[in-house]
Amino acid sequence: MRCVDVFEETYHAPPLGVAFAPYRICPIGAHSDHQYGKVTGFAIDKGIHIAYNPKQNGVVELRSLNFPKRAQFHVSNTPEVRQDDWADYLRGATIMLSRRHPLSIGLSGVIEGSLPIGGLSSSASVIIAFLTALCKVNEIKLSEMEMIMTALAAENEYVGVSCGKLDQSCEIFSRKGHLLYLDTMDDSYELIAQHPDMKPCKIAIFFSGVERALVGSKFNMRVDECKSAAYALMAFEDMEYGKFEEARLRGVPHEVYEKHKNKLPESWRRRAEHWYTEYARVEAGAEAWRRGDIEAYGKLSFESGSSSIYNYETGSPELKKLYDIMLTTDGIYGGRFCGAGFRGCSMALIDPAYEDGIRQYVTKEYIKEFPALADTFSVHFCESADGVRM
Repeated sequence: MRCVDVFEETYHAPPLGVAFAPYRICPIGAHSDHQYGKVTGFAIDKGIHIAYNPKQNGVVELRSLNFPKRAQFHVSNTPEVRQDDWADYLRGATIMLSRRHPLSIGLSGVIEGSLPIGGLSSSASVIIAFLTALCKVNEIKLSEMEMIMTALAAENEYVGVSCGKLDQSCEIFSRKGHLLYLDTMDDSYELIAQHPDMKPCKIAIFFSGVERALVGSKFNMRVDECKSAAYALMAFEDMEYGKFEEARLRGVPHEVYEKHKNKLPESWRRRAEHWYTEYARVEAGAEAWRRGDIEAYGKLSFESGSSSIYNYETGSPELKKLYDIMLTTDGIYGGRFCGAGFRGCSMALIDPAYEDGIRQYVTKEYIKEFPALADTFSVHFCESADGVRM
């Protein structure tokens, strides 16, 4: 790991420890956790590493190998307002942890991401890896749900992204060789082991060459459109409802949506259509995985990608092109763009026997369309992995 080498070069001593949080993929269940939907996902064997030592004076001093600006602040005097740089995730995590536990010890360290940023929940990975290190030096022990909710609060309340708990849950609950099947309304989940008769399967990550940030994107707007649809549907049906910010599509039965959907503005109807059909796809996908039918699971992932493009209306031109290429690539069971889809990565579940052909074909077809991205586009192959052990 480069972060360890750079740490030793910088501080002339080995680090006390190396914290790690994996990235995640969500083949089915996109754009639904913020409406308390169900999701399926995996942690992967790539992620964020932080080599660190404690600082008794309470200062946090982190250098990133991916961003030029160094993060520096005090655990008891962290800026209350985001500073609009990558270290906002660290500041937010520190503030949210300090609300639950007293902090007196900081840390010095070097942080490294093992894949390009965009769509793999890198922000949640950064927060969880950092929280793991900060808890270690302050002798704090968090439960799995405490870690998930602390990390989620950092993104929601400090950074200002209206995400749900999909990313954090995948990075904590996942286990290698298992599909995480999670209900984000009550946090109940099942780890479904890969069926012994399932065809070989590996994970491919295609980095578009274009990085993305959710702050300033249309991510929060899409969340509000889903809430608006839920609020309107409850009103049409004369259901009791409270505050707008508490409205969720999960609280509106599917038959109510079908009854009143044509009264909704077209954009709200499309967002709701994606959510209800994605909910059904997740349930069908979990059963397909349970019986070892990777082709059926992959087909549902492709359908999820299509609905995200046409109903949820996300996906940059680069990611839409990658989706189209994946549809015609031999050896790909299914896939979609990762995360919000405004830039970043796409993922696919593949037959590993086709790995070389997939790399060559997808690269050739993508660069043909976007030659200016030839130097930044990349292909990576991964395996499922364990989440962070608490």
